[in-house]
Amino acid sequence: MLRNGILGIGRKSLTLSRFNLKNARFLQYDAFVDRHIGPRRLEQQQMLDFVGFKDLDDLTGTNVPNIIKFDKLLNLPAPLDEYKMLKELESIAAQNKIYRTYIGMGYYNTIVPAVISRNILQNIGWISQYTPYQAEISQGRLESLLNFQTMIAEMTGLPTTNASLLDEATATAEAVALAARTTKRNKVVVDAFCHPQNLDLVKTRSDPLGIQVEVTNDLDSVDFSDKSIGAIVIQYPNTEGRIQELGKLIENAHKNGTLVVMVCDLLSLTILKSPGDLGADIAVGSAQRFGVPLGYGGPHAGFMAVAKIDSKNSLSRNMPGRIIGVTKDANGKRALRLALQTREQHIRRDKATSNICTAQALLANMAAMYAVYHGPNRLTEIARGVHKSTAYLASHLRDAGHTIIHKDFFDTLKVQLRSSDSISEFKKRAEKAEMNFRYFEDGAIGVALDETVKSEDLVDIIDVFNQSGKNADMEKLRQERWEVASPLIGNSVHARSSLFLQHPVFNTYHSEQQLVRYMKRLENKDVSLVHSMIPLGSCTMKLNASAELIPITWPGFSNLHPFAPISQASGYQQIFQDLEKWLCEITGYDNFSLQPNSGANGEYAGLLTIRNYLIHKGEEHRNICLIPTSAHGTNPASAHMANMKVVVVDSDQHGNINFRDLQQKAEKHSKNLAAIMVTYPSTHGVFESSIKDVCDLVHQHGGQVYLDGANMNAQVGLCRPGDYGSDVSHLNLHKTFCIPHGGGGPGVGPIGVKSHLAPFLPGHSVIPVDGRQSGSVSAAPWGSANILPITWAYIRMMGGLGLKEATQVAILNANYMAKRLEHEFRIVYKDEQGLVAHEFIVDCKPFKKFGIEVVDIAKRLMDYGFHSPTMSWPVHDCLMIEPTESEDKAEMDRLVEALLAIREEIRQIENGTLDKNLNPLKLAPHTLEKVIDDKWDLPYSRQLAAYPKPWCAHKAWPTVGRVDDQFGDKNLMCTCPPIESYQ
Repeated sequence: MLRNGILGIGRKSLTLSRFNLKNARFLQYDAFVDRHIGPRRLEQQQMLDFVGFKDLDDLTGTNVPNIIKFDKLLNLPAPLDEYKMLKELESIAAQNKIYRTYIGMGYYNTIVPAVISRNILQNIGWISQYTPYQAEISQGRLESLLNFQTMIAEMTGLPTTNASLLDEATATAEAVALAARTTKRNKVVVDAFCHPQNLDLVKTRSDPLGIQVEVTNDLDSVDFSDKSIGAIVIQYPNTEGRIQELGKLIENAHKNGTLVVMVCDLLSLTILKSPGDLGADIAVGSAQRFGVPLGYGGPHAGFMAVAKIDSKNSLSRNMPGRIIGVTKDANGKRALRLALQTREQHIRRDKATSNICTAQALLANMAAMYAVYHGPNRLTEIARGVHKSTAYLASHLRDAGHTIIHKDFFDTLKVQLRSSDSISEFKKRAEKAEMNFRYFEDGAIGVALDETVKSEDLVDIIDVFNQSGKNADMEKLRQERWEVASPLIGNSVHARSSLFLQHPVFNTYHSEQQLVRYMKRLENKDVSLVHSMIPLGSCTMKLNASAELIPITWPGFSNLHPFAPISQASGYQQIFQDLEKWLCEITGYDNFSLQPNSGANGEYAGLLTIRNYLIHKGEEHRNICLIPTSAHGTNPASAHMANMKVVVVDSDQHGNINFRDLQQKAEKHSKNLAAIMVTYPSTHGVFESSIKDVCDLVHQHGGQVYLDGANMNAQVGLCRPGDYGSDVSHLNLHKTFCIPHGGGGPGVGPIGVKSHLAPFLPGHSVIPVDGRQSGSVSAAPWGSANILPITWAYIRMMGGLGLKEATQVAILNANYMAKRLEHEFRIVYKDEQGLVAHEFIVDCKPFKKFGIEVVDIAKRLMDYGFHSPTMSWPVHDCLMIEPTESEDKAEMDRLVEALLAIREEIRQIENGTLDKNLNPLKLAPHTLEKVIDDKWDLPYSRQLAAYPKPWCAHKAWPTVGRVDDQFGDKNLMCTCPPIESYQ
């Protein structure tokens, strides 16, 4: 029952007294809440009866501790239906002014092929897959990401690359950290002509790690006799568009044992010497201009490629991020999987090479398909067209008396106006023509061209510079563009001669028909939410509603440059203001930063905010971070990156923080305590009753409370971290607020803080954010802004009551499944009332005595048509299951029946009915190819192998047998193998 609450309807409000929640829904909601929440009313009541509660309030009122309960209605706007929401959002998008933009600085307009936009970006079969930890049912996206790696390796001329990073600036900072680790030197020299956001982020990330950053505006003057220099970082071409001769510089760096990091423009590398050609060690950059919209800054796939510098290939094995590798399956067939996973943060914790968890997989897939679709010849034509346009523009501007500062360029000019012109008058003409240029501090103007620039645009640009009037002969102009002398075409010392993208995959699918079939072939190899629930604990796979996804492709959101004047982004600013206000209401915090572009980056940003606050107070010596064993795997790595020392706090038998151990360690480290990182509800799936005491204890010892908001989807409407003692949290928007997972990204990890931390939230060096002076944590001021309308739409359509009910149903679903399974599987952790929160852990250790490992159960679930729950984390030899509120009872029952059937198969192994070695679990998963083979010599039926339940007739088949991880790691190959291996 809701007592004396206020239910907002439009501009008015309705007072509710003893108002039943179901009736409130009837009055307040349109069909969206009912469409988002899977179980129907009758199904909810059936599950409530099964677990022993009369209604949702009775259930969550029992397992949420009284001391932290939020007993009010969330003060959010009344929900809209899908149609009205889209109309409102359309009017917001229309507030953004989409000028023709020539700012550059690492961001460019691009033509997104419609076939890719429609079949990947707008396709739930591509955007709802999980990170490919279960390789056998992820072969499609793994192949696409291998294409991405191959593309990056060949474009950069460096042999080993990863399957994307967060953006160019974070990739640059990761490269600096990699170089410092590899050389064991603590200084890097950075070219002052790097893009400013790259330079800013290098400084932000290097400072806590003790890496000294020296900025130089004269690369030739670097003194390489200084043996502390671990790396030199060069933008190529630089932020002013200049292409420098780098051979001698790289040679001198290598003589000193200094690594060379080149921050590259990917399109330029089709006609410009590659970093590998020049002898560089690490190349980083952004794949944005390969068919990924500007999106006001993101999401965009960053990349990193490394050279083989010794026989151990130490750069490859220390490189951050995910690497897709080639291996073989149990049948000897070629297979793909994530390689070298022992480097990753969830395994190495505070000793990890990076805290990166989310890559930009969806955007990497788009960029890879752009390269597949165009191939090397078309890509070169696009680059030549851009370069020829730039050379033509330079020629005309010179003839008009303007000065082109740099002789060698690709797509960007730095122009000094002729003496008779004033910069203020130029700006007025540009504004009138609705054009954006870059304005340098020395009064020069930057002009960066891209593949969308046509002859008409060049005429308009020349007119803004020269006030010449638009009387050009277009046919003549088009001809002149190709006849003008160009710095990179011909016998230029900078021109590329090495081949790239020679593999058949980049030379086959150049018609739409071919590409559609190729993309669909890959999609059909993957399990996604179109097939079945993905019950992963810790990383919820929430429904990504179609109405929420539609707006991200609207030009008003997708075609805005992140460094366009704020006055042109009024629509985005409204989205940001709404979201920050709503998220503050939902969490109880006072301020939010939307900049972090992944959950792990949000963790880092939160800890950096704490660090900057402590430094401001004169308490820089506080560097101890307490982290419970139940915390998320990224937490220790994030703490390490923020220069904090990790002290582990034990858990008790219920999976809660061991309060006595916490007391002892808080007292021991009281003088140096910086923070605690606690996940709530815990990663063990429990609402800990002592959470407020934990927060109070840490505060008593001078520390700050970082509450990992990854499990916020179990709290919305029920409790608020800002109320019960937390100082800062990040939120995983893909978990709680419905942005797509995309096969491992995009991610958004905004952070909320109490007011005392607000001044220390991330700022930005190019576009100021609320006057904050702290360094940035992402390349763009508001991170992955293009997908924030998804979260806006979700909250706008759900309203306060809808969000609360979504939380309650998620908790109901988890308790229902746990109770159904508890007679055959031990539920590892429950609270004092015998309940779980939104996820639960089932113990698989007892089956080891019968020769069955948890991985066997995970692989066998594929035969039943399901993705495995989270395996062996946070508790070894266990499965962590998390249903979302969008899964209906029938789907949950199917997963329960699959697990119970597998338990029966284990029992048959135990009693000898099934062979201990040749059984369906040990040989799982079973491919269609295996099952229909004329040769079937296994001691169990084909039906038991592949069709153990009726619904298996509609399942997604694994396309390879069990992959051999060790073989792949010992024989590392992370680019496309020869075409013969596909046949």
